[in-house]
Amino acid sequence: MAMYNLSSYNTEHFTLLGIPGLEKYHVWISIPFCFIYLVAIVGNSTLLYLIVVEHSFHAPMFFFLSMLAITDLMLSTTCIPKTLTIFWFGPQRISFPGCLTQLFFLHYSFVLDSAILLAMAFDRYVAICLPLRYTTILTPKTIVNIAALISFRSFCVFVPCVFLVNRLPFCRTHIIPHTYCEHIGVARLACADISINIWYGFCVPIMTVITDVILIAVSYILILYAVFCFPSRGARQKALGTCGSHVCVILMFYTPAFFSILAHHFGHNVSRTFHIMLANLYVIIPPALNPIVYGVKTKQIQDKVILLLFPKGPNDIGLKSGRWG
Repeated sequence: MAMYNLSSYNTEHFTLLGIPGLEKYHVWISIPFCFIYLVAIVGNSTLLYLIVVEHSFHAPMFFFLSMLAITDLMLSTTCIPKTLTIFWFGPQRISFPGCLTQLFFLHYSFVLDSAILLAMAFDRYVAICLPLRYTTILTPKTIVNIAALISFRSFCVFVPCVFLVNRLPFCRTHIIPHTYCEHIGVARLACADISINIWYGFCVPIMTVITDVILIAVSYILILYAVFCFPSRGARQKALGTCGSHVCVILMFYTPAFFSILAHHFGHNVSRTFHIMLANLYVIIPPALNPIVYGVKTKQIQDKVILLLFPKGPNDIGLKSGRWG
């Protein structure tokens, strides 16, 4: 392979084009995107505010939920503001360091989201299967250690991708037919062998996430086994109710994620327009829906949101501390 002076290639700007084939509809597409992004910002910010100010929310599950909200804000804010700028003003330039930063936080947020969902599944397992040992297992120190571990793991998984892209020479084109920088999409612009990028970018993150999925599935198999051993039907329904919102969020996160990844790597007959539209929906829909799902299906959060919106409302709002919906 010819040797390149990387410093002369990677200091250039890239140009993000948007969604190929839908350029004339960019302004119209921006309307729902802007609305959904605002929903994500308001929903997750409200959730974080309630978790911080409400003493009854100072519990392991809500700590992990706050981590999920922060990560969702990171995921959507990494991509959507730049995407909206493209929709409104046409193709936008982004510096090479800015592109590397964007692709890192995009993928880091994805792996961290997966790890948080695994931590929340473990929390539900301990709460339902080992209720008498809940406070001794999930101590504040343990919770902080779990948070630090999953954050460090996610960091380690995707830092190599930044260096793998940084080493590449970009001597052909700097035009990215996308709304944001993502690892393989940027690597494919290089005029060098990107086999290691493809293998690492597919195998390591995917195997990490698949491991999370397997462990989540094991957790819920054990939870279901324990639940159906409960003698009371009411107890079974209450236990399943505590997991309902988490299961919905898991499905919303993993289903489009795996579909998008598999379509990107193996769906050669799928149009690029569909790939990019799906990729954009993925970074905005789950962050917007997650706080809504938890607000609707978790009675504690639902009651506190009503009280926050209507502080002088009727006295019969029915706040019941510690109750789950």
